[in-house]
Amino acid sequence: MPSFKTLDDLTDITGKRVLVRVDLNVPMKDGQVSDITRIERVAPTILELSGKGAKVILMAHFGRPKDGPTPEFSLSQIVSAVKSVLGHDVLFASDAIGAPATDAIAKMKDGDILLLENTRFHKGEEKNDPAFTQALADNGDIYINDAFSAAHRAHASTEGLAKLLPAYAGRTMQAELEALEKGLGNPVRPVVAIVGGAKVSSKIDLLMNLVKKVDALVIGGGMANTFIAARGTEVGKSLCEHDLADTARQIMLEAAQAGCTIVLPEDGVVAREFKAGADNEVVIIDSIPSDAMVLDVGPKTVEQINAWVGRAETLVWNGPLGAFEITPFDAATVAVAKFAAECTKSGKLTSVAGGGDTVSALNHAGVVEDFTYVSTAGGAFLEWMEGKVLPGVAALQAAK
Repeated sequence: MPSFKTLDDLTDITGKRVLVRVDLNVPMKDGQVSDITRIERVAPTILELSGKGAKVILMAHFGRPKDGPTPEFSLSQIVSAVKSVLGHDVLFASDAIGAPATDAIAKMKDGDILLLENTRFHKGEEKNDPAFTQALADNGDIYINDAFSAAHRAHASTEGLAKLLPAYAGRTMQAELEALEKGLGNPVRPVVAIVGGAKVSSKIDLLMNLVKKVDALVIGGGMANTFIAARGTEVGKSLCEHDLADTARQIMLEAAQAGCTIVLPEDGVVAREFKAGADNEVVIIDSIPSDAMVLDVGPKTVEQINAWVGRAETLVWNGPLGAFEITPFDAATVAVAKFAAECTKSGKLTSVAGGGDTVSALNHAGVVEDFTYVSTAGGAFLEWMEGKVLPGVAALQAAK
C-alpha cells in the first residue's frame, strides 16, 4: 500500500485551522444518540489536535437529506453526545460554508472544537463540486480525513479537499489502513477468509477477489446454500439463490485454479420455523429435509472452520455463519468468533473483521475487543475486500 501522511508528520499546528472529516452518522432513538461507537472512534484524533492547540473544525454528514437543510438531519442533534464523549466543549456552526461557518471559525480560540452543519445539506458535497470544495477549503489550513467509512465516496469532504490542502490521515483512518494492509494487502500466510450473510448476489465481487488472495475461503450463512445447491444437493426451504448456480460454480472453479480451498458446511442446523427457540435438529448437509431450512452451520462444520482458523496466521471475516440474531442459531458464529479471539489473544493470529452484521455478531459473542481490528466502516470495508480503489484513501496517498 502506498504511504500516506499521518498526524505524526504534522509539526507546529498551534492556531492552525484544521478541517477534520469524521464519521458522525450515528443512530438515533427518541432524539438521542443510541450508539456512540463512531464518536468514540474519532475522539483520539480530535483530542490530540485540540491538545496541540489547533482550531479543530469537524465536518460530517448525517443521514441522506434530499432537499437541503432539514431539522431531521441536522448535526445539532448530536452535539451533546460529542461533548460527552470528548469531555470537551463543542461549538456548532449552522452551515458548513458561508458566513455561519466563517464567523464561528473567526471566534475560535486555540484548542477549540467546532462542528459544522451536515455537509450533505449542499448538493455540491456528493457531486464533489469544485466551488463547494473550495468553499470548504477556505475554512481551513490543513485537511485530515479520519472517516474511512466514507472513503469509498468521492465527495468534496472525503476526496476533493485532499487536493486543495495539505492532507493527512487521522488516527482512526491510520489504524484502519494499517489493519487492512495486514489483512489482505500484505498478510502473513496462511490467510483464511470467512464470508457469511444471506445472499451471494450482494458479495459476488468480494468472493471473486478473495479466492485470488486467500488460502482458504469459508462460506457460511444463507449464501452457503447457493453453493451447496450448485453442487446438486437439495436444500429444502432454505434461503437459496438458485439462479446464481452458474456464478457459484464459476467462483469454485476460479478458487481451484488459484489454489484456494473453498470450505462449505458439512452439516447444518435445520428448523421448520424461522423464530427463536424453534424446534431444530442437526443434519448432514446431504440430508436436508424438504420441509426444513438451514439456519446455522452444524458442530462438525464449526470444528472444520476452527481447524482452518487454528492453522491460519491471518483471518479476514465478513458476515455471520447463521441467523445469529435468534437463538439457538447463533451458536456457530459465537463458537468460531470465540476461538478466533483466543487465537488472537495468544498471539497466533491477526484477525480483521468488518461489516455491519459482522460487528453485531462479534459484539453478540463478546469478542470485539479481542480481535486485532474490527472495522465499523460498512460499505467502505466491503469495497476494500472487493479489491476496489477507495477515492478517499487514494486522495490521501496522492497528497504531497
